[in-house]
Amino acid sequence: MKGFKMTPNYSRVSAAHGRPTSSWLPVLFVVFFCVPAMAQPLAYVPNQGETSVAAIDTATRTVVATVEIGLRPFGGAVTPDGTRAYIPASDGRCSALVVIDTSTNTVSGSVPVDSPPWQVAITPDNSIVYATSPFTNSVFVIDRSSNTVVATVPVGTRPFGVAIAPDGAFAYATNQDSNTVSVIDTATYRVVASIEVGMTPNGIAVSPRGDRLYVTNLGSDCVSVIKAKHHRVIDCVPVGASPFNVALTPDGDFAYVTNGGGTTVSVIKTKRNTVVALVEAGARPSGIAITPDGSTAYVSNINSAGVSVIDTASNTVVQTIRVGVSPSWVAMSPF
Repeated sequence: MKGFKMTPNYSRVSAAHGRPTSSWLPVLFVVFFCVPAMAQPLAYVPNQGETSVAAIDTATRTVVATVEIGLRPFGGAVTPDGTRAYIPASDGRCSALVVIDTSTNTVSGSVPVDSPPWQVAITPDNSIVYATSPFTNSVFVIDRSSNTVVATVPVGTRPFGVAIAPDGAFAYATNQDSNTVSVIDTATYRVVASIEVGMTPNGIAVSPRGDRLYVTNLGSDCVSVIKAKHHRVIDCVPVGASPFNVALTPDGDFAYVTNGGGTTVSVIKTKRNTVVALVEAGARPSGIAITPDGSTAYVSNINSAGVSVIDTASNTVVQTIRVGVSPSWVAMSPF
C-alpha cells in the first residue's frame, strides 16, 4: 500500500502449550497497522525577477521544484484544499493567473485577465479567487469551476493586498493610493464599506476568528488593527521601516510583519498590540507565510534572493534557502 507504513505484529508461541518460547515459529497470523504517511506543507515563492516559482518542502527546507510559468510572478495563494496554487503574473503584454498543480508542481492552466493582477486570496470553500488589479482600480472575481472572471468589483485607487474572512462572507482589499481598505460582500460582489487606515496600505491578514484585520502601512511605518465587525481602526502598532506584509500564527496570538525598508521582521503580540521581538532576516523582506503548525515563518527577501526560515519559538532565523531572483511573496499550502 503506497503511502502507508506497514508494521507486522508477530507472536512467539509454543506448539504444545501455547506459551511463549525462546525460538521463532512460523507466523500464523499477521496484523498490519496502517499509519498514513504525513505530507508536509509546500511553500511557493514567486521569483519576480524571473518567470519562475520555487516550491519549498517545509519538512526538508529545500527547493524541490522550480516551476517555469512564462510570465513574471508577483504573488500567490494556495487553495484551502491544497490542490492548486494561483500565481498572478504578467509580462507587460499578457496578464493571467497561472494555476500550478501542487501534486506534480506543473502548470495545469491559466486565467487570462485584462490587466496585471498583484495579489490573490481564495474563499474557504475553494470556489472563488479574488485578485487585485491596481491598474484598473478593481478586484477580479474568478470562478474556479470554469477558471473565468465572473465579476469585476470597483474598489479604491491602486489596490494591492487581499484577504478573505474565515467564514467567507467578506473579502478585504487594501488600496495604496486611497489609504483605505475596501470591504467586499462575497454574496453580492459589492463594496459595503471603506475603512480609512494609514498611508499606503499594502499587506493584509485576518485573524483566525475573523474579528480583527491587520494592515501594513508602507507610508506610516505601522500596522493598523481593525475591528472587523464595526469596520473601525482601534490601533496602529509602530513597526520597522516600510512594513510590507503580515501573517498571523494559527492561534492568532502573534502577527509577523516584514519591514521592507530594512532587514527585519517585527513580531506583534496581538493581545497587547505591542512588538515583542525583532528578527533579522534578509535584505528587503517582503512576503511572509507561517506553516500550519505555527512552528516556522517563511520570509522572502527581494534583495538577497533567499528565503529566511524563522523559528517562532525562539524568533531566530534557523536557515536561509536560496531561490530565484527577487523573491516577492510566499504562499503556503494548508497541509
